[in-house]
Amino acid sequence: MVSFDDDAPSVYSQQVGDRLRVIRKQKRLSLQEVEAQSSQEFKASVLGAYERGERALSVPRLDRLAQFYAVPIEQLLPREITGTETEFAALESPLNKKLAIDVSKLMQLSGSPFEMLARYLRLIQVQRQDFNGRVMTVRGDDTRAIAAMLDVPVDQVGDRLLALDLLFR
Repeated sequence: MVSFDDDAPSVYSQQVGDRLRVIRKQKRLSLQEVEAQSSQEFKASVLGAYERGERALSVPRLDRLAQFYAVPIEQLLPREITGTETEFAALESPLNKKLAIDVSKLMQLSGSPFEMLARYLRLIQVQRQDFNGRVMTVRGDDTRAIAAMLDVPVDQVGDRLLALDLLFR
């Protein structure tokens, strides 16, 4: 006779829990802070059980968590890493100059170039699954697109961002 332990967390539940924990930590929130900021909608003990994969999470509940964390719901679900993604990661050169953009300062600026830049950074944010919301590091390839948005040569993007006080220090 084969017995199944229905109380054991499934691999998928653990992966969902891992994603929930990553997003919460990127937001720099403790379980207790989530409970307090959500007006006890998400109890620390229950959220901890979700994160450990010990408790099932309904779709409406998952949606509410996504709203609370201000992330697209699909970011709370695990994703498979494809061969293409790992190939691109291997091609990425560590010699590319990286720029850390202060997203909170960018959001205070108005005008078409800044709105385009903000949308572009949100796209990068979703691709990287990085929702800290304060700083976004852009790589060499991203710099080309930003140069076009800011109407400056690629080698002057850093200077332009510095002049706009958008480089994170």
